[in-house]
Order: sequence, then structure tokens, then C-alpha cells
Amino acid sequence: MRKDVDVEEKHVEKKHDSSKVASSFIKYLAYIIIFFGFLWFLVQYVFPMFQ
Repeated sequence: MRKDVDVEEKHVEKKHDSSKVASSFIKYLAYIIIFFGFLWFLVQYVFPMFQ
């Protein structure tokens, strides 16, 4: 007796594309730099106007 069974193969690949990792790192680093630049602008120019 022979059974014909379809076996589904799953290939699990690790998400380790170095170019995607690098581009994400650069993107979030840019967000952080812009955020701290905005805070620096507030502290240097906006807050002294209220004193």
C-alpha cells in the first residue's frame, strides 16, 4: 500500500542582510541626530526668549 502525501517544505532564512541592517541603522541615527538638533535649537534660541 502506497500513500501519496504532499510534504510542504519550509525554509527558514535568518534576516541577516547587512545592507538592510546598515540602512536601518543610518535611518534611525539620522532621526536621533535631528531630534537632538531640535532640542539644542529649543535650548539655545527658544527658551532664552521667555526669560
